[in-house]
Amino acid sequence: MTGLADTVLVVHAAIVLFIVGGLVAIWLGALFNWPWVRGRVFRGVHLAAIGVVALLALSGIACPLTVLEDCLRNDAGATEGFIQRWVGRMLYYELPAWVFTVAYVAFAALVALTWRLVPPARRVRRASARSQ
Repeated sequence: MTGLADTVLVVHAAIVLFIVGGLVAIWLGALFNWPWVRGRVFRGVHLAAIGVVALLALSGIACPLTVLEDCLRNDAGATEGFIQRWVGRMLYYELPAWVFTVAYVAFAALVALTWRLVPPARRVRRASARSQ
């Protein structure tokens, strides 16, 4: 089960990287005119991802990925491995829960503000068959 727990941990880290790196990419993309950062799907998934994190924190619900990883690790009863040690150090910090809640909500607000300041591309309307 340790391998499965490590997989959950790496997926968790990838989601964090997407959320944090996505915001950086949006601003860099606006600066350097990268069209993909204005894609509606990318932007919608990005906003939804941090929105879920913030809502879970505000509701006092533990991250499901953290809970799943903990369950898998406790079942395995193994010692700390390389992936858990290094990826875990990037993800987990010993701080009060309210600090994380404030950080997640503030980051979600920043992502929402970015939606307004660096808006996604407008949808292209297709001409209907009647207008031809």
